[in-house]
Amino acid sequence: MAHSLSELTEALARNAEAVCRHYLSNGRREGRYWMIGDVRNTPGRSMYVRLTGPDAGKGAAGKWTDAATGEYGDLLDIIGERCGLVDFADVAAEARRFLRLPPPETRPQPKPRPSAARVGSPEAAQRLFAMSHPIAGTLAETYLHNRGITALRDTGNIRFHPRCYYRPDQESETWPALVAAVTDLNDTVTGAHRTYLDPAAQDPDSFSKINLGKAPINTPRRAMGDLLGNAVRFGTPQDTMAAGEGIETMLSLKMVLPYMPMVAALSAAHLAAILFPPSLRRLYVARDDDPAGDGATKTLIDRAHAAGLEAITLSPQRGDFNEDLRGLGSDALCQAVRVQIVSHDVQRFICHAGMSGRKAEQV
Repeated sequence: MAHSLSELTEALARNAEAVCRHYLSNGRREGRYWMIGDVRNTPGRSMYVRLTGPDAGKGAAGKWTDAATGEYGDLLDIIGERCGLVDFADVAAEARRFLRLPPPETRPQPKPRPSAARVGSPEAAQRLFAMSHPIAGTLAETYLHNRGITALRDTGNIRFHPRCYYRPDQESETWPALVAAVTDLNDTVTGAHRTYLDPAAQDPDSFSKINLGKAPINTPRRAMGDLLGNAVRFGTPQDTMAAGEGIETMLSLKMVLPYMPMVAALSAAHLAAILFPPSLRRLYVARDDDPAGDGATKTLIDRAHAAGLEAITLSPQRGDFNEDLRGLGSDALCQAVRVQIVSHDVQRFICHAGMSGRKAEQV
């Protein structure tokens, strides 16, 4: 009879595969793990449950991790989530029912356990961002410097995580990551974007050989949470701001427009759908030079005009503004951008010709 929380957890651990087959029926066993998309029983491989190991302690059977969000827990968490149970007493009762155990003797019940954040939710994104560190002196700062981005103004929404979950293998796989907070118009974190980094990028001699510093994995960029309409924000917009797709693209523009507020929507589809701050009067759209970028730019400009905003396209000379920064240099980028913005904004926002990098921050 399971009379305590630890005994109930150990009993579930001894039946870990049976628990998974019942509550995570859309998954399958692969070696020592049960593979599933997430704790809601979505098909996939992001989450894995250990099927073998001791009943308790490090490496115990029944422990699970979602590599996409960094969430983790045990079989009681799975049972509670799958059955929609909030009260721990109800979760324990369902576990005993599954194990065909008699009710426990009447005794004070343990305090409710805090529930895990829902997979891919804004809460999970907020937790990931809170667990990350400022980028100064980290591999994330080196990654940006290696891409020519040396003036890191208004980058409080970018942090660094040294061991961010990516996906399970025989053991959990982690990589260092640049973590960017996606926020709404009220500056509430609704999502997070991860750029997984290669530790070898710390060595400048290795930079050109390692995919511009990104980790050598299939999808080094991943996003989670509520993204539609929201963005990674650099500065607080008043009447004017610039919007584009990538974080590196917008930070490259920030090198030559250090005082202009900017947002990175993270993809062409999300760029077309960004929400406009109520005070906005002029919008610059940083176009990526590809069909998706052209389509997103047209849609966003049409939306801006319909909202009564002035909308102006900023076009790179190469594929995007980070390619311009790395290939042409900050002074050439400054001159190219200068002729594309209105004269009033040249005085307000742009760096002086011949000034780049950290000097621009002092203008």
